[in-house]
Amino acid sequence: MNHLESSFTGRNGAWRYLLMLVTILLATNTIGALPLLVGYFSKVAGDPDILSKIADDPANIGVLGFDSNIALLMNLFPFIIGILAFALLIKPLNQRTFGAVINGGRGFRWKRFFISASVWLILSALYLFVSMKADPSNFRLNNSSGTLLPLILICLALIPFQAAFEEILFRGYLMQGFTVLSRNRWLPILMTSILFGLMHSFNPEVSEFGFMMMMPQYIFFGLIFAVVTVFDDGIEAAIGAHAANNIFLCIMVTHKSSALQTDAVFEQLKLYPMIELAGLIITGLIFIIIMKKILKWGSWSLLTARVEPPAVIDQTPYTDVLSSVR
Repeated sequence: MNHLESSFTGRNGAWRYLLMLVTILLATNTIGALPLLVGYFSKVAGDPDILSKIADDPANIGVLGFDSNIALLMNLFPFIIGILAFALLIKPLNQRTFGAVINGGRGFRWKRFFISASVWLILSALYLFVSMKADPSNFRLNNSSGTLLPLILICLALIPFQAAFEEILFRGYLMQGFTVLSRNRWLPILMTSILFGLMHSFNPEVSEFGFMMMMPQYIFFGLIFAVVTVFDDGIEAAIGAHAANNIFLCIMVTHKSSALQTDAVFEQLKLYPMIELAGLIITGLIFIIIMKKILKWGSWSLLTARVEPPAVIDQTPYTDVLSSVR
């Protein structure tokens, strides 16, 4: 069964989706926050003055004085908890398998994951090279020491979990949910991209440059991954590109407003959101064209084609929304 067609299996009441989202949010912010809480109390026990610094800027864990790699681990741990919570809940809540949310129930297609990650890494490296050539004064060498090795290992081991969590939630679970309501592909693409952007509205870049300046970037990222998901009939390629993007940024280039602060190789001194958006649009379109060629995707008309449930499924878009709890 295909990725979006499998949306019509199981239970699709709106309350089930809401309960899933609320539960995952609670799990990531309680169990997922345990390493940070342990570190917080250990720092406060050693230096009570830290309390006043935290009160001045509660979102900035940098005031706790953690090593940047330890802070990165703490920031990534909640995503692992999020995936585990989702995997435990999808069957009892939606009567759907974890694999169905990935690609309709087939095995994980690792080849697509690695091809997508490789293409995105190459394009990211080219974009950074062009940016540094165009404005070399805007970049400085930030780290060339041995601390890069643990950073690389942490990124390779844990960032795929962060990317997988977000893709499972948006291009997997929610895209399937919107498909049941709309029975088309363009509305799920649009809605999940907007929600993906809004999820990042608390990122420090938004505080630095403003909501309206940063939202187009986040939403367009979501559009890229959503289009890739529709064409590739699953989220493996989207996970690969998403993971590659975040790994590359964490290792190669950082900025003072980056959501994940790392001792990357280079620091970008000034960020120009509109230039970055233009670069993302060009890179994203090239990426989709290359992937379409490599993986032999179908016609562009697929993006507007209707999604019909399998003949054996007798389910309306609002099945069990008003029915009793089953």
